[in-house]
Amino acid sequence: MLFALGPELHFSSSLLTMTWFAASILPLLAQATENAPTPAASAVASATAASSGSAQATLLKLLQAGGWVMIPLGIASILTVALALACVFSLRRSTVVSRRFMETAEALLRKRDYLGLIAIANRHSEAIARITARALDFATKNPSATPESIRELAETEGARIASSLNSRVVYLADIATLSPMLGLLGTVIGIINAFGILASNTSQPRPLLLAGGVSEALVATATGLIIGIVAMSFYSLFRARVASMVSDLESATSHIVNVITAQQPGRRPQRTKVFEGDEV
Repeated sequence: MLFALGPELHFSSSLLTMTWFAASILPLLAQATENAPTPAASAVASATAASSGSAQATLLKLLQAGGWVMIPLGIASILTVALALACVFSLRRSTVVSRRFMETAEALLRKRDYLGLIAIANRHSEAIARITARALDFATKNPSATPESIRELAETEGARIASSLNSRVVYLADIATLSPMLGLLGTVIGIINAFGILASNTSQPRPLLLAGGVSEALVATATGLIIGIVAMSFYSLFRARVASMVSDLESATSHIVNVITAQQPGRRPQRTKVFEGDEV
């Protein structure tokens, strides 16, 4: 399933990019620290005291240390939670196929009560009910319709529903891909600011000057990774649920179409591959 693996590949490439960037920039930071003047000992002691004090900093101050990149990352975190809650309440098996409707539909099809089944299907919100109503409406209005044309109609409606289900979770994959990239952008901006301050100010110890920029870089990177990991976890969970729901819908649609075509004299039912070729 190449389409499903796309977001994971982008996410892995983002992690590799950040790992390479960190490996290339850390030696420069170490060299800048080693070349500090004699008062570096007192500066290191000050930095240690500052770091112990920062451990007691509030969450708001920690977010402020990440710079302006934290604003889009905060929006991404809110969207992740909202999309996850929406998927929890909307991606339920009963919204696709219900045993009660399938039993009613099969009983009415055996009795050839097509108009009654159409009326019942229009009152149900399940996806299989919409497919049944479309297929029966087409079959009753076109008595000479071939089984292939009925299957094609069911395939079209089923593919539309499958695409709608898939679109509800694909946004989580987009967030999982973009969040680490935003964190990497915050890392680059923080390192640029740190070396800019280091180049323009030679009166203060270098470790103290580097602390602000490195802090901003690390906070942004960590936040982007956390959001990306959470979004990818939700995406993997809901993707598996959507795949299972589409499989159930395919089986139910195949059964309904076969029963409809079996009612026509001289025609044998065939299996309908409703969503063959679709990848979730």
